[in-house]
Amino acid sequence: MSFIGKNISIAAELLQKGEVVAIPTETVYGLAANALRATAVAKVFQFKNRPNFDPLIIHLPSFDKIGPYVLDIPDVIKKLADAFCPGPLTLLLKKNDLIPDLVTSGSPYVAVRIPAHPVTRALLEMLDFPLAAPSANPFGYISPTTAQHVADQLGNVLPYILDGGPCTIGVESTIAGLNDNGELEILRKGGLPLEEIRRIAGHITVKDNSTSNPKAPGMLESHYAPRVPLLIVDIDQEIAKYNPETTGIMSYTKIQPGVPHKHQVILSLSGDYKEAARNLFAGMRYLDNCNIDIILAEVLPEHDLGVAINDRLRRASAKNKS
Repeated sequence: MSFIGKNISIAAELLQKGEVVAIPTETVYGLAANALRATAVAKVFQFKNRPNFDPLIIHLPSFDKIGPYVLDIPDVIKKLADAFCPGPLTLLLKKNDLIPDLVTSGSPYVAVRIPAHPVTRALLEMLDFPLAAPSANPFGYISPTTAQHVADQLGNVLPYILDGGPCTIGVESTIAGLNDNGELEILRKGGLPLEEIRRIAGHITVKDNSTSNPKAPGMLESHYAPRVPLLIVDIDQEIAKYNPETTGIMSYTKIQPGVPHKHQVILSLSGDYKEAARNLFAGMRYLDNCNIDIILAEVLPEHDLGVAINDRLRRASAKNKS
């Protein structure tokens, strides 16, 4: 099993040797390797059982370190970086040849993020290379928001899990880039609300999910899924159709009478979007380990982080569509 610890120097030494290490970010835990070494990146794909058509994100300690890895930085991307980096924003830019094609799945664009987590920023400052780091979970399963989540799923293959405590945001970063018309496009809804991006950039377009050969990470239609089937329904109207003893509930604010409390996850009793986002993946994992046959979930209002939460719920339920 992996060793969970807080020693940044151990993590840095392993990464310098070409090993894969789990790292904390404010969004979710990542599975990190030297982004400039294809053999190290290949281990990330292997450990996650991730298809090589799904590209990775590279992580740097600050936006001013991005120069060697990209060809140019459009003005609107620079404005977003000034406003939101470090933070839960990933920017898609034309890559330099220093970035192996394996990282970008053959795309001429690389996804770049400046994480805000102090532990990982300190780690990145110790390294002379960026880290390629998708979420630290088996491909398609629920993303991890604690070090123990990583250990539970990938502890048998990782030499070290750097523990930075629970993730403060709890859903993956928002991904933005320019489309073929030079307009700012959101390729993945995430931890930075769309309203905040519009405040800086003005008009944006929002891209739907892709089912194959995604342009950026995290765009597949079915993703983030528990093993127990998850259905999005109007819980109040549909609950009578299910056995309350073998049904799990994932609700935004409301406790469901008649269903055992141990089978219910309330994302935020007070209706706080940030609290709901922090609890989303941990709640899915909890219900996935209960003795239940089905998870009934409800969508949140399409506002603020509710947009990203609903995106993850819809993708977690996609494999159960008839």
